Amino acid sequence: MFETHRFKVAAAHVAPVYQDPAASAQKAVSVIEEAARNGAAIVAFAEAFLPGFPIWAALHTPIQSHGHFVEYVSASVYADGPEVGLIRQAAKRHNIMVSLGISERNPVSIGGLWNSNLLIGETGKVVNHHRKLVPTFFEKLVWDPGDGAGLKVSDSSCGRVGMLICGENTNPLSRYSLIAQGEQVHISSYPPIWPTRPPEDVANYDNRAANHIRAAGHCFEAKCFGIVVASPFDTRATELAAGNDPALIELIDKCSRAPSFFVDPTGQLIGGTTKDEGLIYAEFNLSDGIEPKRFHDLAAGYNRFDIFEMGVTRCRTAPVSFTDMPAPSPQPETLSQPEQAEAATPPVA
Repeated sequence: MFETHRFKVAAAHVAPVYQDPAASAQKAVSVIEEAARNGAAIVAFAEAFLPGFPIWAALHTPIQSHGHFVEYVSASVYADGPEVGLIRQAAKRHNIMVSLGISERNPVSIGGLWNSNLLIGETGKVVNHHRKLVPTFFEKLVWDPGDGAGLKVSDSSCGRVGMLICGENTNPLSRYSLIAQGEQVHISSYPPIWPTRPPEDVANYDNRAANHIRAAGHCFEAKCFGIVVASPFDTRATELAAGNDPALIELIDKCSRAPSFFVDPTGQLIGGTTKDEGLIYAEFNLSDGIEPKRFHDLAAGYNRFDIFEMGVTRCRTAPVSFTDMPAPSPQPETLSQPEQAEAATPPVA
């Protein structure tokens, strides 16, 4: 049964080759091979690993960043493109689940992008494709809003796996939609830095503390394990994002670097943690989530479904529908609270 299963997981605290998706995909393949060789059943990469996180959108005014945007669109990838294909092949070849953050190109818009995360199973099949519901702060100048099609947990040899991107882990409704589906492993992907203040201000956003608060809170509420993964922001990325502007380079240097780490069902840190480039590992034992469920199980006995009701529309949005063509697939799927509970019931082993 999933509940008694032990397995090893990996977080790839690895920098992409910034805005070079082909080279980044090749780098990811070597990281996947290393993680599998060391016995990991899951390896997770950071937010927008392909082609790197668009920090430039925080550094320049919108009217000054058109060139950056054009370059970033060109470097972004299609969900079914060759770069993702290489990584899917590596997952299959090494029999490992891969969580991959991408800046996804919209196939019907030359300038449309989504902030997406792909969960790739051991067979190389994409088992979940999530698009960030609401881009955060300056991300709105880069990415469009996503949809609810990826708000699901996926059955796997490592239990029921869910994922959210960065600030989505602040949204209790998004998180609850996964809790109510019996989530056992939660993957959170983050950017390397998060500039929020001008260069002359020494204080800046502490993403190290914020990411731990969110991960600990969700895992404590869900009684699940957490993989939190970010990436370094290296010299190449700094040069491409800031150019030769000393003030912007200073601002980047002042920003705290997001670490990667793991959290257990009580919210405690376990396994490795790092701010330096490399793979870190932890062991998860899903049975560790059973005892905490006795205290407050939000998907079962510690809730009042006769008082609270939540519906989630899980469909892939489309810009247009035509009367002489079949409806887009998958069909819209709106789950009421009781239907969510029924759909979330794990199969009997």
